[in-house]
Amino acid sequence: MAEVVLEHLSKRYGNVDAVRDVSLHVRNGEFVVLVGPSGCGKSTTLRVIAGLEQATSGSIRIGDRRVDALPPRDRDIAMVFQNYALYQHMSVYDNLAFGLRNRKTPEAVIGKEIARTAAILGIEALLQRRPRELSGGQQQRVALGRCIVRNPAVFLFDEPLSNLDAQLRAQMRVELKELRQRVPTTSIFVTHDQVEAMTLGDRIVVMKDGLVQQEGAPLEVYRAPRSRFVAQFIGSPAMNFFPGSLAEGRGGLELEALGSRVALAAAQQAGLRRLAGRRVTVGLRPEHIGLAARPPAGSLRFVSRVRVAEQMGVDQVLDVSVGDADIRVARVDPELALRRGDALPLSAPAERLHFFDPETGNALWPLPDPAACSSVPEAG
Repeated sequence: MAEVVLEHLSKRYGNVDAVRDVSLHVRNGEFVVLVGPSGCGKSTTLRVIAGLEQATSGSIRIGDRRVDALPPRDRDIAMVFQNYALYQHMSVYDNLAFGLRNRKTPEAVIGKEIARTAAILGIEALLQRRPRELSGGQQQRVALGRCIVRNPAVFLFDEPLSNLDAQLRAQMRVELKELRQRVPTTSIFVTHDQVEAMTLGDRIVVMKDGLVQQEGAPLEVYRAPRSRFVAQFIGSPAMNFFPGSLAEGRGGLELEALGSRVALAAAQQAGLRRLAGRRVTVGLRPEHIGLAARPPAGSLRFVSRVRVAEQMGVDQVLDVSVGDADIRVARVDPELALRRGDALPLSAPAERLHFFDPETGNALWPLPDPAACSSVPEAG
């Protein structure tokens, strides 16, 4: 295992900046996930680390070596691709052995390493099959095995689960978590799926337009996104946003939004009092909205109209309208019979509200730990 350190890494294609001044420290044995929408620069960053692309500027260090001038074979990394990249004319055993044979590793050692790897992945019975005789999940295990058998310093994963169906993706996420416990190698994983990022990463790095928007432990980023973009991207269903205004009232600093008024929690008042009299963008996660039959004190209460109800079995997800605002609500009782146009009283605890600057999109409250965030402002 080894740490990976990127310092001011940039990659330009003609007039397009695919990666812009990315600095990142992946600690020894850490599993870091690069996540963001298509075109954000996450896969390009991974390919530059692997040596498949040459950085325009900046440096890459793996362990105690600077590697940005080295070819991929000399960087002591192993990469799992989206399309598995298996040799279809070879058996599983020969696919696993291919990299070791290129290094002139003795066959006796190769046999031992393949037996060890096959046992870790549970593919002992597949070693004599060809890739075309395997399911998608089995092919993915073989692709992982080609990495494990080499004992690299760093694993690189380029959206390895994106070709699998939803059920198999969920299964492979569990298997990857278990694999990490058995083979705790430094890993960098790229995905556009925030569920994969939240469930797999020790730390997630959210990217947009080639810039790092925020990095931190998954729950840290979820609880305290540093911008509206991060707040909307991390969390499922996505965070709701609507306009509001702050003003001093009988309860201290109060929020007026969705036709309602509520006194903010003490910590919010301390952090936002300087903004009294200003308009803000309010963020509210769907899972923090509930039916308002008996809302607790200090809740924002509002009456909505049902637009769409999606039955999920364990709950139902609602899309409702409150005046001109569209709100998405999660975890409503699945037995609740609702039709389009029904009036539904809802509430949300004031301490669950997020506040953003309407112009810059930057977070006003809660603020993330500065030590866990990129210093780059939100792009776009």
